[in-house]
Amino acid sequence: MQPADSDQRTNPTPFPLRVVAVSRSFGGLTAVDQVSFTLAAGERLAILGPNGAGKSTLFNLVCGDLSADSGKVFLRGKDVTGLALHHRVRRGLARTYQTSSVFADLTVREHLALAHRGPSRGRLSLWPQNSRRAQMAEAAMAFAARVGLEGRIDHAASQLSHGGLRQLEVAMALATDPHIILLDEPAAGLSPAERERLTDLLLSLDTSVAVVLVEHDMDVALTVADRVLVLESGRLIAEGKPEEIEADPIVRAVYLGEQHGQQQGSGR
Repeated sequence: MQPADSDQRTNPTPFPLRVVAVSRSFGGLTAVDQVSFTLAAGERLAILGPNGAGKSTLFNLVCGDLSADSGKVFLRGKDVTGLALHHRVRRGLARTYQTSSVFADLTVREHLALAHRGPSRGRLSLWPQNSRRAQMAEAAMAFAARVGLEGRIDHAASQLSHGGLRQLEVAMALATDPHIILLDEPAAGLSPAERERLTDLLLSLDTSVAVVLVEHDMDVALTVADRVLVLESGRLIAEGKPEEIEADPIVRAVYLGEQHGQQQGSGR
């Protein structure tokens, strides 16, 4: 992970993220179809939808893990449509993945020190000079404390629960000093207690960082978000405040229809 360009901190743009009519197909299947949206500074935006709606594909188009067939993505006013993930990270983007992407044998402290140092801050090393070691240790503790991991800072990642790994991933994203954090289904696989802790963590994040939350869990998304987008079959079908989305009959039909299908499947 790399830190954001410092010049963009002092020259903010109205929309840290702007997505314009992006589309992506796989063979004959259109996964994302002409989707557009903006993200305001400090905003919490949730992207909801049933399985197969195109949420993760849209997420990957935004971060650069996938290229768009058409459309544009702008980060802080710059067209990054053709740029890979690491170039977008340099412009202040951080992301997490549905599947934890940490090193089992490294400690929480080591993960956070590496994330904060970043490739553009010099050669990566877990054993820097003494003058930097104290700074890295202090920064790692600060980021661990922000997500509630200060008591487990010297635990290996393999010792953390699934919820603890999610906390670590959010802390690593924060350690890159981002303008925007993209969270890909962070509540997936969590117990009710872990889900509650994650929700509290997301609500506590500083508004200097904008958040895009791609989530299947409607309760988590509606609690955290200022604004919600809803996808179905790759298309944007609804947009509004959480209370508007919760009451939207089209959205309710999409989710109730999915639940009905799941119940039928479980009865076979």
